[in-house]
Amino acid sequence: MASYSGEVASLHKGYQAALKKAKSRQAVLNCYWKHKAQHEQLLKKHLREEMAQVNRIKSKIKYK
Repeated sequence: MASYSGEVASLHKGYQAALKKAKSRQAVLNCYWKHKAQHEQLLKKHLREEMAQVNRIKSKIKYK
């Protein structure tokens, strides 16, 4: 599993490359919206993994 920051860095690398290739204003906007969707998907995945980790740790601690 790659690290979250590593995945974000690769997303940004692709985003910057796409921006340089964009030839119109609409193409620039399309790059942004695609990048935003990728970011949101990655963040959702990351937070889901963190919550699973929290639940695993929490399940090992007894109630008082």
